[in-house]
Amino acid sequence: MKLSLDALQILDAIDRRGSFAAAGKALHKVPSTISYTVGRLEEDLGVRVFERQGPKATLTAAGRELLAEGRHLLRAAIDLELRVKKVSAGWETSLAIGLDSLFDPAALAADLRDFYAVTRHTRLRVVQDALTGTWEALLDRRVDVLIGAAGDGPSGGGHLCEPFGTLSFVFAVAPSHPLAKLRRRLTNADLQQHRAIVVADSARKLIPRTVGVLAGQDALTVPDMRAKIAMQKAGVGFGFLPEPFVRAAVKRRELVIRDVDEPKPAETFHLAWRTGETGAAQQWWLDRARSRGMFERLLALTLKT
Repeated sequence: MKLSLDALQILDAIDRRGSFAAAGKALHKVPSTISYTVGRLEEDLGVRVFERQGPKATLTAAGRELLAEGRHLLRAAIDLELRVKKVSAGWETSLAIGLDSLFDPAALAADLRDFYAVTRHTRLRVVQDALTGTWEALLDRRVDVLIGAAGDGPSGGGHLCEPFGTLSFVFAVAPSHPLAKLRRRLTNADLQQHRAIVVADSARKLIPRTVGVLAGQDALTVPDMRAKIAMQKAGVGFGFLPEPFVRAAVKRRELVIRDVDEPKPAETFHLAWRTGETGAAQQWWLDRARSRGMFERLLALTLKT
């Protein structure tokens, strides 16, 4: 290659300082080294990079283009050096955070700001899946840590987990739905006659979960909980919904709650990570998730969005 980072650094210093001599002082190099490097670069590229007027040096059009792109390379090199140092200190170069589709990723904004205040050199990615799909993403190494994975993890090991928070569910329908007009506890026979609304499980390899659907029952599958709530408000079908998510809709009489013979138990959400993998960035997120009230804060911020 005819370009080197050293040459680009010298060009940058000359442009910023205005002369070869000033650049030499800034870089702690003798003037002859500065002149030789620039001359060799111009010879190798076959273009004039600087116009020299006495001690002053001005970039040519070709020199300006070279330096504009070269500064991107210099910044990338500096970033690489810092990232390598972070890796040697135990910080991952990248980390993927898995979040159940129930939660809004925007609810992590304050946590993301705090993380970047500690290190800017771990690239983060937030990935959303639903139900068993969140666990599959962890085992397939598409994410490194799960924050709020619904239900218990799959058998077979390979991961560690701990409870993160619990969410209660209620059976709800629109006031116009036929089931809303029954003034008694609803049986499975009652439910069988109507359409259930279910959230699609994003799992592709593991066995997907099917929640709240009876054998042979008609079901409409939607991409996430927000769509499910909207469909149930519209009277398209019924289903179990997270109680905090529908509290306001129940007060506005957009939904009504009914007792059923087989209520859905409260859902436990988990933190999870792969066995034997605990880098500094991952540990930061696990510690943050374990902090008091984070599940409730994540839930509350999701409800505001």
